[in-house]
Amino acid sequence: MNVLSTPVSAASASSPVWPGRPSPLGATFDGRGVNFALFSDHATKVELCLFDSPDARAESRRIVLPERTDHVWHGYVPDARPGQIYGYRVHGPHDPARGHLYQPCKVLLDPYAKSIARELRWHPAVTDAASDSASFAPLARVVDTGFVWHDDRPPRTPWHETVVYELHVKGFTKQHPGVPEALRGTYAGLATPAATGYLRELGVTAIELLPVHYHIDESHLVARGRTNYWGYNTLGFFAPDPRYSASGPDGAVAEFQEMVRALHAADIEVILDVVYNHTAEGNHLGPMLSFRGIDNAAYYRLADDGIHYVDFTGCGNSLNVGHPRTLQLIMDSLRYWVLEMHVDGFRFDLASALARELWEVDRLGAFFDIIHQDPVLSQVKLIAEPWDLGPNGYQVGNFPVLWTEWNGKYRDCVRRFWKGHGGSVGELASRLAGSSDLYAHNGRRPSASLNFITAHDGFTLRDLVSYDHKHNEANGEGNRDGVDHNDSWNCGIEGPSDDPAVRALRLRQQRNFLATLLLSQGVPMLTAGDEFGHSQLGNNNAYCQDSPRVWLDWDFDPDQAALLAFTRRLLQLRRTQPVFRRRRFFQGRSIHGTDIKDLYWLKPDGGEMTDADWHAGHALCLGMVLPGDQIEETGDQGERVTGDTFAILFNAHDEPVAFRLGARRRDVVWTTVLDTADPAAPARSYPHLGSYPLLGRSLVVLRAGISAINP
Repeated sequence: MNVLSTPVSAASASSPVWPGRPSPLGATFDGRGVNFALFSDHATKVELCLFDSPDARAESRRIVLPERTDHVWHGYVPDARPGQIYGYRVHGPHDPARGHLYQPCKVLLDPYAKSIARELRWHPAVTDAASDSASFAPLARVVDTGFVWHDDRPPRTPWHETVVYELHVKGFTKQHPGVPEALRGTYAGLATPAATGYLRELGVTAIELLPVHYHIDESHLVARGRTNYWGYNTLGFFAPDPRYSASGPDGAVAEFQEMVRALHAADIEVILDVVYNHTAEGNHLGPMLSFRGIDNAAYYRLADDGIHYVDFTGCGNSLNVGHPRTLQLIMDSLRYWVLEMHVDGFRFDLASALARELWEVDRLGAFFDIIHQDPVLSQVKLIAEPWDLGPNGYQVGNFPVLWTEWNGKYRDCVRRFWKGHGGSVGELASRLAGSSDLYAHNGRRPSASLNFITAHDGFTLRDLVSYDHKHNEANGEGNRDGVDHNDSWNCGIEGPSDDPAVRALRLRQQRNFLATLLLSQGVPMLTAGDEFGHSQLGNNNAYCQDSPRVWLDWDFDPDQAALLAFTRRLLQLRRTQPVFRRRRFFQGRSIHGTDIKDLYWLKPDGGEMTDADWHAGHALCLGMVLPGDQIEETGDQGERVTGDTFAILFNAHDEPVAFRLGARRRDVVWTTVLDTADPAAPARSYPHLGSYPLLGRSLVVLRAGISAINP
C-alpha cells in the first residue's frame, strides 16, 4: 500500500494529514498534494502552520507532522497546493547549555523554502523570547518547480575563455535608460536586450551576481533607515530574493529562471555569489527565524559553553559543516540552483569556513569530497573566496583541483606595482604569468587564478586612483568600517578634481590596471562599472548604500565613454589572441636539444632579466614577450592553436624609459597595438633593437611582424 494513501491524523475535519515521506526535505507538490519534511534532531514535536495570506496575523491551521524518520519530521497534506503559505513551530527542550533553544511561540522559516511569501518584519516580538512572532516572521510559499526550459542551452564556456563580470542585480539595472522603468532593479531588467546586449558588446562571458538568495536586513540598519544592499546575510538558501522581482514575491522563481534563459541566449553564463558560511540569525543575541529554532545544536558551530557561537565569519555565527544534515542542506541547495534554476556556477563567500570540519581548514574535508564526486556539482564553475576570519584562514593557492580562487595576491601585487612600490617586479611576473607558484603544485592550470583588481568589497577602480583614504561617513559608523589598507593612490589630490593633469593621470592609471588585468594569464574578473569609471565617492564598504551612490550611472561623460571603448578593445584583443589566455603554464620545450622558450622577460636595455634584476629593489619597468608560435595547444575541435607574438611593456616610474626592443629574429618589426599613455594614437612600427619611448606610468602592447626587407 502506498504510504501516502492512509490518513493517520488531522488538525480538523477539513485538514487531513497523512504520513508522507522524509525525502525530499522541504515542501514538495506532486500534482495531488504537498509533502512537508523538516529535519530536527532534538525536537519533540513539529507543527506545520498554514497561513491564508502574507498579511495574516496568525496561522489559520496548525497541523502536527505525524511521522519522524531518521530525525526528519514529515507529513502529507492532500488539500495543499502551490501558493500555500506556511511556516513551522518546533517544540523541544530549552537548554541553552546544551545548545537547545526551542521556543514554539516562534514561527520559523523552512530552511528548504523555495519561495518567500512574506519577508521579515522587524518588531520586538521577533527578538523577545516570550512573544509570538506569527505576525512578523518570514514565511515560505509552496511552489511548483515544473518550469519549462524549452531550448535553454548553457554556454559552457571553457575556463580559459571566461571573463567574469561581478554585478548587483539592482545596481546594474536601476538607472539603465534602456531598461523599461518598471523592470529596473530586477531579474527581469537584467534579462532585457539592453542589459544582455551591453554585456555581449563589452565582451564578458559570465556574470557573477552578488547574493540573490533571500537575505534579511539587520535590525540596526533598519533602525537607521538603511538596508543590507550587498545581501551577504542569507536566510533562505533555495529562494531567490523577492526584492529583485518585478512580478512580486509569487513570481520571483519564474522571473529568475527567465533571466537565466535570456542570459544564456546571449552566451552569458550566470554564476551566483553564495553565502553558506553563516546565516542571518547572527550571534547568540540574534533573532530566532529558522535554523536556531529548528535545531540550533545541529546547524551551528557552538562554543564549549553551548550558548555562544564559534565565529569564523565576523557575522556572529558559523554553519556547522561537520554535521551531515547541514552539509546536506548546502549540497541540496547547490544542486537545486543548477538543476532547477540552470545557473552555471558558484562563488563561495569565505570558503575557508566551509573547509573547517573540526577547527583547521582541511582541503581534504567532506565539503570538497562531496562536490568532487557529485555528477552535477563537479561539472559547474566553482570559485572560492579562499579566506575567512578564523586562524590560518588565508588559503590562497591551497584549494584542491576543480576550484578557481579569487587571487588576493594578484590584486595586492598589481596595486603595489602601479602605485610605484619598488621590489615588486618579481612577484608581478608570477602574477602576470598565471601564478604558477600558487597553483601548479597540485596539477591545476592558470584558470585556477581568478585575477581581480577590485571587487564589490573595497574601492571601485576610479576611487582606487582618486583616494588615499576611505570615506565611509555615509554608512553612519564613524568611518570605522571598511579596511584601512587599500594600496590606493589619489594621484596628488584627494577625491574629485578639476585639475587636467590629475584627471589625465587617473585615467591613465585606470587604463594601466585594466590592461594588466585583461592581458594576464588566468581568469579576469571586472567589477561592474570599472570599465567606464564608476565612483562611490571613496566609500570602500558600501554594503548598506542602496542609492545612486552605488547604482551604476549610465550617463557617461567623454572620458568615461573613452574608457569604455578602451576596455572593449582589450577584451577583443584577449578574445582573439590565444597568447593571452593560455590553458597551461609557461614551461618551454626542447627541439633537437635546443631549448625553446614560450615566455621572455626583458629589461629596458633589451636584455633578458637576470637573477640580480629580479631582486633589484628599485625595478619598476619590465617587458614581457609572448611568442605566439610556441603555444602548441589543441582547441576543443582538435585544431592546433596558434597566434601572433606580442610584447607588453610596463613602466611604473614617473619618468619615461627608452625601452629597447629585442627579438629572436632580426627581421622582426614591432607595431603598437595600444598605449595607455595615448590610447588614440595611430599604430607605429619599430624595428628590431629599436627603442620604444615608454612614458611614465604607462603600459604598451606591441605585435611582432616580419619586415618586407630583411636587414
